Amino acid sequence: MKYECDMISDLLPLYKDGICSDASKKIIEEHLAECPACGKMLNDMNDDTIDEKIVKEKNEVIDSQAKFFKRKSAVAGSIVGGIFCVPILVCLIVDLATGAGLSWFFIVLAAMMIPASLFVVPLMVRKNRMFNTMISFTASVILLLAVLSIYTCGNWFFIAASATLFGLTMCFAPFIAFRKPVTEHLKNRKGLAVMGAYTATFALMMICIGFSVGPKAFFPLAFAIAAPLVAMAWGIFASIRYLKGNALVKTGASFASVGVCTWLLDVLVGSFGATATSMTGVTYYSTSNSVVGITFIGIAALLIILGIIIGLAKGGNKNA
Repeated sequence: MKYECDMISDLLPLYKDGICSDASKKIIEEHLAECPACGKMLNDMNDDTIDEKIVKEKNEVIDSQAKFFKRKSAVAGSIVGGIFCVPILVCLIVDLATGAGLSWFFIVLAAMMIPASLFVVPLMVRKNRMFNTMISFTASVILLLAVLSIYTCGNWFFIAASATLFGLTMCFAPFIAFRKPVTEHLKNRKGLAVMGAYTATFALMMICIGFSVGPKAFFPLAFAIAAPLVAMAWGIFASIRYLKGNALVKTGASFASVGVCTWLLDVLVGSFGATATSMTGVTYYSTSNSVVGITFIGIAALLIILGIIIGLAKGGNKNA
């Protein structure tokens, strides 16, 4: 043979992958025609049975470990759930023994749902743990408020529940938007969805408060104050998220949103203030000349001009 098998064996992996030169390929093929041992070595390289067996064994080990940890989590969740059942059982026995019926039983039951949602749900749920934990925690808090409202014969449930929902949305919405299965549906609209959730829960809270304290006295002034503030938040969000330009341009647009909404707040409060004053007895004042709003708009205009100049000096606007 013209070439040694050791040299050919070093070249066989390159030949198998088709990345050797034409000259090396010709030499290897001539050698394989004369050397059965190197031909067998090439056939063994082309045999994927061993690789498939290794992959299969690896997947079996991973699945086995996953099932093991799932069983451990289920056992731990069952134990923790059993611990949480102890105060519920004690309350039930005490209520029945004292003849109080189930007066406190449902309150304790609803209260224990809160720690259960934080400890048991993550251990028992196999997929989307954070999403399911946040949803179950929110539901358990609302349930507790409902039970307390029923047992106290109060009419405050809708105010408390809507305010609690708004607060929890402020905390949880950004995390839920980036977790499965929500993130798969939102894709690149996560920020828009979070802002929509904030606005919807805030509006729900204001509606519940209005119907509880008196719509005629509440809604006009509440709209005059809340609408510009919500518009301000949306303006700042849109400026930062969707406006194309450098940071100074976006900062200027945000200031412009603050200035316009401040002016609008001043105008609306001045318009609805007289009506609210006659109904509530509380005097509401307006600056009428909108000095704050004009100041913000002036600063915003200056920042926008500076941003454009700096952006052009750098070779064009950049997306922040």
